[in-house]
Amino acid sequence: MTARKMHPQERIDEWRGRGAWTDDTVQQLFLDRVAEFGDATAVVDPPNKRDLVDLDPERVSWNEVAEAADTLAAVLLASGLGEGDVVAVQLPNTVELAVVYLAVWRVRGIVSPLPVQYRRHELVELGNIGAIDAFVTADRIGTRAAAGDVVSMRDDIPSLATVFSYGPTEVQGAVHLSTALQDVTTEALAAVAAYADAHPVDPNDCITICWTSGTESRPKGVPRAHYEWLVMSWDTVYSPSLTHESRILNPFPMVNMAGINGMFLPWLRTGCVLVQHHPFDLPVFLRQVADEGISYTVAPPALLALLLQREELLAGADISTLKQIGSGSVPLQEWMVRGWYERHGITVINYFGSNEGISLMTDVVLMTEPEQRARFFPRYGGGREWSFPASKQTSVKLIDPSTGEEISEPGVAGELYLRGPSLFAGYLDAANVPSPFDPEGFLKTGDMFVIDGPHAEYLRYVDRAKDLIIRGGMNVAPAELETMIAGHPGIAEVAVIGYPDDLLGERICAVVVPRPGATITLAEVIEHLAAQQIASYKLPERLEIRDALPRNPVGKVLKRALRSEMEQPA
Repeated sequence: MTARKMHPQERIDEWRGRGAWTDDTVQQLFLDRVAEFGDATAVVDPPNKRDLVDLDPERVSWNEVAEAADTLAAVLLASGLGEGDVVAVQLPNTVELAVVYLAVWRVRGIVSPLPVQYRRHELVELGNIGAIDAFVTADRIGTRAAAGDVVSMRDDIPSLATVFSYGPTEVQGAVHLSTALQDVTTEALAAVAAYADAHPVDPNDCITICWTSGTESRPKGVPRAHYEWLVMSWDTVYSPSLTHESRILNPFPMVNMAGINGMFLPWLRTGCVLVQHHPFDLPVFLRQVADEGISYTVAPPALLALLLQREELLAGADISTLKQIGSGSVPLQEWMVRGWYERHGITVINYFGSNEGISLMTDVVLMTEPEQRARFFPRYGGGREWSFPASKQTSVKLIDPSTGEEISEPGVAGELYLRGPSLFAGYLDAANVPSPFDPEGFLKTGDMFVIDGPHAEYLRYVDRAKDLIIRGGMNVAPAELETMIAGHPGIAEVAVIGYPDDLLGERICAVVVPRPGATITLAEVIEHLAAQQIASYKLPERLEIRDALPRNPVGKVLKRALRSEMEQPA
């Protein structure tokens, strides 16, 4: 295949002319770090790695990552993979996951990362939408025979030619990487170098296809080039003040914006130590902070609040090296932001973004009060200068969803629109997916904000225009679940909503109207969904039975009314 170009020349000329886009590529960043730091530690595995895969925890240097990436690249190239080919990857946060990214890029392929929770339902659907050419996974992920499952899906994903498997077990129908990597010759490594030389990297080449649930039942592919990823990475380096001396702990799956732009790319930018964590385990997480001298990590707001409310969870934990924590996806609480700083000297950085394009973040220099950091985001172009790169490159506006008019007065809610060099070019299969852009090229985020602050210099989040549940940092599209649950023979109507949870932020509730004479239990709903092999994090944890769903005069289900009921004390 040939490389997939992302942006039209007009957009390239604009952002290169403004200095936002450069000749930087992820491959060159990696080569620069290897040359600069060589034998210094680069990536550290989670100590409980064997809980998920049959591989031992490792600590590897930059040189060792480079050697592993080239060796895997030789296996990929020998299997017929190269420029423009799409390689799906389903692995936990490990050394191997970083190596796979770098190896695929070494042969000029495209990485399509998938959460480890995904099962046949999601894998077949995304495999076909993304037209994947190969799949890299492990013989076991948790209790699931992951590679064997993917091999069994080949007939359902016509484009899938090759499955690669890490681990000691040889899976029939898959390339056993433990053997294949050992068999790589110096000639095969030379072939990789020659192939890379013959296929120069263009910063406009697509390098990832991530996936967003959005609000529709059909997932959407978000392709990205070097250009957008690397301009975004400056902000996630700048905000937590990362340098080569930093040690960062990554508990978020490296499958979307939070894990890739929040952790992986800053690692490539600075040459710091990337400490992987997966699956999330609080005692292990806190032990890693202490043992690895972590200076920066990320965590969902609900967890940060819980750790302050239950001080016994931090008893005996040494978090003295931790200086900053990134958080977001939902509004932060002022008491929580203040509490982390006053009790532990740790600054909480508020991020608000999406797979389609990073949007808003705390100005760590100018927003010094906890109230500001919890409630507000900078209003780019609102008359005040901000300190970080995105504020000078990104334009924002609020649009009245009823009239389509731009809002300029404080306190009036409008949908946030964004335009800047961090935005992706458009969804995969764009002909069959509605454009998320307005005629001026602004991304319509689906999130409602108001202008706020004494000088109208802030934006304050008020609500989601999109019907989306964020459970433990993972997006769940209610429409997808509603379509699947509605197939149950005992259910007449269904609405899926989120309800507040101290640990995960939101959990999932199915509100159903049974068919006449039928009775429905939560266990039956879960069994019905599990039979369709969906990711476990999408399964409802609560069931509410109603005689009818509340609707407005035109028949739309009033989910806000249902959510309000969930929030009432029992």
